[in-house]
Amino acid sequence: MYSEDLLKRLKSELSGKLETAVLLWMLDPAERDATVTKQAFLSGVTNLFAATEVICSRTPSQIQLIKQNYHSKFGVLLEQDIAVLTSGDHKELLLAYLSTHRHEGPEVDREMALKDAKTLFKAGEKKLGTDEKKFIRIFSERSRAQLAAISSAYHDMYGGSLKKAVKSETSGEFEHGLLTILKCSQNPAKYFAKVLHQAMKGLGTNDTTVIRVIVTRTEIDMHYIKGEYLRKYKKSLND
Repeated sequence: MYSEDLLKRLKSELSGKLETAVLLWMLDPAERDATVTKQAFLSGVTNLFAATEVICSRTPSQIQLIKQNYHSKFGVLLEQDIAVLTSGDHKELLLAYLSTHRHEGPEVDREMALKDAKTLFKAGEKKLGTDEKKFIRIFSERSRAQLAAISSAYHDMYGGSLKKAVKSETSGEFEHGLLTILKCSQNPAKYFAKVLHQAMKGLGTNDTTVIRVIVTRTEIDMHYIKGEYLRKYKKSLND
């Protein structure tokens, strides 16, 4: 109707955080995730936290779409950027998580869960040092339902939580990636409620995080995130 590009017009009319939120909101979900990830890589100090959160909290079918959008929008494969911009176990985890085909259904193999729990215990708490490769393999290959089953088997067998084991055996971005995968396998809404709370508690607000989570989750599970937020922090997310 007006012979001009709406996005360009919005850019010229808006500024600051409102502009960031609105421009992100104008994209479809997969393009949004691809953009958030690219922006995280481009920011002065590479914001690996945001990129890791997006990749490790999405389902396999969402990841496929993000990869396609990333390539068509930025002319480079997401895996190529990760290979250049990340390092060590963190890099291995992200690359494995992006390339492995995982089942998305609710089915669980109990025996396999017990076996994997045992493997993780031997690779972490039981030995001196940590066998990161085993953590990467299991966390990137198992479905969400299967990982939740491994977590509960771990607790039944060893009395401690798999989450605590990850925290004591790993650190930095690698730890963040593993914990994101683990928490989202059990309850993504609870995970994002906590991310939002941490971005807003105390003095000041991490606006980038608040915008990222609200804009990328609104069409997916915001209803549940609000419920978890209220349950955990006794205050509504809107407040």
